[in-house]
Amino acid sequence: MNVVFAGSPEFAVRPLKSLIESGVANVIAAVTQRDKPVGRKKTLTPTPVKQFALAAGLPVYDFDKIRNHVPELAALGADIMITCAYGQILTQEVLNCFPLGVWNLHASLLPKFRGASPIQSAILAGEKYTGITVMKTELSLDSGDILLVKRCETGQKTCGQLTEELSVLAAESAVETVEMLKKGNLQLLVQDESLVSFCKKIEKKDCKLNFGLPAERVLHAVKAFSPQPAAFCNLRGTPLNILDAMPADAVGNPGEVVACDKRGVTVACGTGGILVTMLQPAGGKVMPARDFANGRKIAVGDVLE
Repeated sequence: MNVVFAGSPEFAVRPLKSLIESGVANVIAAVTQRDKPVGRKKTLTPTPVKQFALAAGLPVYDFDKIRNHVPELAALGADIMITCAYGQILTQEVLNCFPLGVWNLHASLLPKFRGASPIQSAILAGEKYTGITVMKTELSLDSGDILLVKRCETGQKTCGQLTEELSVLAAESAVETVEMLKKGNLQLLVQDESLVSFCKKIEKKDCKLNFGLPAERVLHAVKAFSPQPAAFCNLRGTPLNILDAMPADAVGNPGEVVACDKRGVTVACGTGGILVTMLQPAGGKVMPARDFANGRKIAVGDVLE
């Protein structure tokens, strides 16, 4: 079975690698996004999928708009395309290039959290479980019939930690998808439209912490946006990224620092509090919160806004 793989971020590298190494299919090409400027120097940088695919000897197509390159896709002669965080909407003409369908590895338990930020959104919503759903791609956003699902606990994981775990599940799902397609006689599950929810792309402005909320919701925000783009607040008018925290007993005004010790920095919320364990001052490096406190950069009585 000939497969074209479409993906862009680091999350999608492991599924591509598994497809190649498993030998279940002949991966004939990778499709990804265009190189983008990265860092302060705006260095033009290929996507992680492009870097891996080139190193593996695969032809790589970084179409500006994939819908304008249907003839090239059709000429590849692939049976299926597997997509994983590719980042472009596929037209019907693109879907028609693959006789056995286009199959998407989506990082949520569909029909929940269709859209661009499923991992962050699951954490923000306080979901106990999330996972990978493999669905047959159709024109509507993440609405196709479901082939298989793999679940995992969200626990107290940050988005970065959960993304790593889900990438492993996506890799397993990619291989199983090909194996199931080769056997045929698929039994697909139609998504329940009454349970649909959508999520949008996360921007930095969405990551501002509101300590007037219950501690549980503040903690969800910290976990959901770590390590990037990072939940933040202001300390004496200067931005401060909060990268990890845990529940804590605290009595005080919302945002008030009520303790600084070897465990970290305890901050009161609307109800309860959080113990900040990792943070990043503006222009500085990520550090344990206790080191920030030991350096006298924050103290009991300070207010995070």
